[in-house]
Amino acid sequence: MIQPIVRGAAVLGATIAAVALVASHFGSAALSTPVPGPALDATHAPTVKEETAVLSGGCFWGMQAVFEHVKGVTAVTSGYAGGVASTASYEQVETGSTGQAESVRIVFDPSQVTYGQLLHVFFAVHDPTELNRQGPDVGPQYRSSIFYTTDEQKNVAVAYIAQLERVKTFSEPIVTKVVPYTGFFPAEAYHQGYFDRHPDDPYIVINDRPKVAHLRQAFASLYRETPVR
Repeated sequence: MIQPIVRGAAVLGATIAAVALVASHFGSAALSTPVPGPALDATHAPTVKEETAVLSGGCFWGMQAVFEHVKGVTAVTSGYAGGVASTASYEQVETGSTGQAESVRIVFDPSQVTYGQLLHVFFAVHDPTELNRQGPDVGPQYRSSIFYTTDEQKNVAVAYIAQLERVKTFSEPIVTKVVPYTGFFPAEAYHQGYFDRHPDDPYIVINDRPKVAHLRQAFASLYRETPVR
């Protein structure tokens, strides 16, 4: 990651009530089949009762840390969504030329947390109005995207964004892309669980600790103290 810079708290303090309204409306919609496609991480493949979401909201270190603290999530993997296997390496993706985005694959139990609730968290812990960047990280590999795997997921995400726009949750237009899932490629081992293994890294302290702290404060009913492993 590039040298971190301090960001304001405006995004983390977005209108939670407005986002909650949408999440509650679409919370019952969830992925009904395991994620198809190549290069799924076999360390925790979805079971019959589990479902999967693939989201991109900037650096995967912080996004992984956030969703590992969400109740009902059974596994989170940092990786690269989109593109092809031959370019799914950190060095290549960071050039911004592979078409891939730093992403997280979230396996979850829909009886404990819904797809809508995951989107609720997603939009509250990153800035969906920043185009091809997220805070100090610049490039299309840091874009805000929702990779849908079914028409149901697509419809939920599109309607969710439309509602956020209607109630003007953010002061700028949302640029999050809702795009079809074409593959997920797990990132290198040294990226997995980076937040917990390097708690004093300046990037983590400045950019990612506030995200987890916000989850704890704003989503008390979803937050769990011990992250999933």
